[in-house]
Order: sequence, then C-alpha cells, then structure tokens
Amino acid sequence: MINYEEFTLKNKLKVIVHKDTSTPMACVNILYDVGARDEDESKTGFAHLFEHLMFGGSINIPNYDEPLQLVGGENNAWTSNDMTNYHLTLPANNLETAFWLESDRMLSLAFSEKSLEVQRSVVIEEFKQRYLNQPYGDVWLLLRPLAYQKHPYKWSTIGKEIKHIEDATMEDVKAFFKAHYNPSNAIMVVTGNVETAEVKQLAEKWFEPIPAIEKPKRNLPIEPKQNEHRTLTVERDVPVNSIYKAFHMCSRYDKEYHATDLLSDVLSRGNSSRLYKSLIKEKKLFSDINAYVNGDMDKGLFVVTGKLSPGVSMEQAEVAIEEELTKIQNELVSETELQKCKNKVESSLTFSETDIMTKASNLAISELLGSANLVNKEIEQYAKVTAKDIQDVAKEVLRKTNCSTLYYLAKKK
Repeated sequence: MINYEEFTLKNKLKVIVHKDTSTPMACVNILYDVGARDEDESKTGFAHLFEHLMFGGSINIPNYDEPLQLVGGENNAWTSNDMTNYHLTLPANNLETAFWLESDRMLSLAFSEKSLEVQRSVVIEEFKQRYLNQPYGDVWLLLRPLAYQKHPYKWSTIGKEIKHIEDATMEDVKAFFKAHYNPSNAIMVVTGNVETAEVKQLAEKWFEPIPAIEKPKRNLPIEPKQNEHRTLTVERDVPVNSIYKAFHMCSRYDKEYHATDLLSDVLSRGNSSRLYKSLIKEKKLFSDINAYVNGDMDKGLFVVTGKLSPGVSMEQAEVAIEEELTKIQNELVSETELQKCKNKVESSLTFSETDIMTKASNLAISELLGSANLVNKEIEQYAKVTAKDIQDVAKEVLRKTNCSTLYYLAKKK
C-alpha cells in the first residue's frame, strides 16, 4: 500500500506526495501527458526530441545537469507513444534545487539554435544506432505501420523517419512545447523523506507562478477493426530468422486489460510457461520466445515473438505457435497455472514498491489513468481474473484475422 497526499495548484498542476522515511533521498517525477501519438504525421519524433531538448538548459539555468550534480543528484527521462516522464533523485535536504530546476524548464526552456542542433544530431545518431544499424532494430518501424492503418501508434517514438527530425524548425519545436509542456498537462509526484507541507510551499513558490494554459484536447483517429491476416517478409543481415505476431487488444483503461496481461504471462512468463515448455524445451523449434502486452493508453498490441532454432522453417515455427494459441482459446487454464502467474505478478508489483523512483512513476502513471490510488488496486485487479476471463480474451484477441505477422529472415550467406 502506497500512502500519499495530493493537491492541485491554481494553474492546474497536480501534485502527489508520498512520504518514505526509510531513505535520506527524495525523488521528483514530472510526467507530461504527451507522447508520439500527439504528433503530426508529417512531423514525428518531436516528443522524443523534447526528452533531449529539456536537458539543453533553460533561460535562467544554462546547464541543467551541473547544479543537480553539485547537490548529489542524478536525473533521467523516457518517452513512450503515450507520455514523457522526467525524474530526478537527490538528497531530501536539497529538495528545493529540484523545484528550481524543473520549474525553470517548464516555464522557460532555452530555445537556442545551438541546443536544437546538438540534440537533433544526438537523436539522429540514436535513430541510426538503435533502429537502423542494430540487428532486429527496425522491427517496430516495420510492425507498427503493418498493424495500424489510421491510429498514430503506427509510428515509433523515435519517429517515422530521420527526415522529420532533420527538418524540424525552431518554430515547430516552440509550438510543440507551448501546446504540451505546461502545468495543466503535467503531474508532479514527490516521494522520499519529505513533508507534504514543505512540498506544497515549494510547489507554490516555484510552480504556481507559471501561467495556466488550457490542457490540449485529443481527437485521435480510431483504428478500424482488423479483419484480415496481414503479413510482411523482410530479409536482413541478422544471425537467425525471427517471427513477430501482433494482435490488436484493449487499452490500458479497459476492464479486460489485466486478463490480457495475465494471458501473456501464462504463455511466456518463466521457464514453466506454455510457449517455453512446448516450443523451446520439448520441440526445440525456438531459441527464444516471448508473449507480452504493450500496455498502451489507447487500444494496443499483444505481441508474440520468437527466434527460430537453426534448420527450423518459418512455416513449421508459425504452425507451432498457432497450435499453442488455439489450445489456450479452447481449454481453460488450470487454477494452479493461473495462480502461479498471479503470484509472480504480485511479487514483482510488491518489489517495485521498495524504491522511491519506481513509486513516483507508478503514482504518476496511475494518476494519468484516472486516479493515483489505482496503484494500490493493481494486485487486486489481477487477483480477480478467472480462467474464463483468460479464455474469453484469448478468443477475442488471438484470432488470425486480428493478426499482423512480420517474417524477419536472415540473409542467406
């Protein structure tokens, strides 16, 4: 159970405070309700570019990292298709430094040509290194547009293509910042050895003067129901053949989400899971196989992916996967098997509550989903899932006509 207090500033910035006296540290986490899905299709990669630009200095603080390091702090950030999250940890008695740094870049990021050029080249280099020049790096650049025809999940957080980042103008960047990086579109969580009264005083001092801007309204295209099996075959310079099967599933908000997540666990979490036992251990068709959910805020993807063992044909591998998926649609999972998966989920969720940084981001994401208290109901939601629930989502999700398959072949030497 994570206890917390919350309040909202006059400019609509939501603040959540969790006190943890077991540590001398504090974590300040600011989640902005903006991700790659909020981009213009002709100007993608901006949310991720901003993850970098936000460390390029603000009007009053030209170097973000230096003051933080001087007080023993460290920071990081991540971007997804749904949100952008910035977090820093520092000794709790230096908490005000965090408020000073974060408020200044929310209010007045320094938009210099130099900073834009530096971060642009960092992002382009990342695009090349991680997505184009790495084995299997372009999988999601291929799989997303195969699975999505209309919804902006059809591009990755890095963007659709390098050209969009190369062509980003100062005007484009400023407009994106103004629309999304403001108090009404942010959630701040402070965890660690802190008092709510002090956090409130610091929030009012440093954040409340930032002008309120109306929260941007989303009007994203709805992905039409998929009614045919889509396929794409590519050849790449990679060690082994791989297969990627993406099925449309519910959103993170939907009541079936926890059952769908547990379905992926039954299939592939641990060495006693179905896909591992059958396809790796017994049939030796794969060297590696996984099933997982993306956990997206809009309707997302349930993915089954495997690396084929030498000498195994793609057809043989796919038939074996489909047999396992059919089995879980036709037969109820045993109570023992289901309970084992629930126990693993419970232990990983409980373990994640031991560190202030994870607690901060979990509270922020839960608040974005509707209420910070959802973090305390997660275990209960998984516990409620029945074998029938799992069978129902398996029948709904794991249909061949709901699937996009990427056949990723190793070039023949």
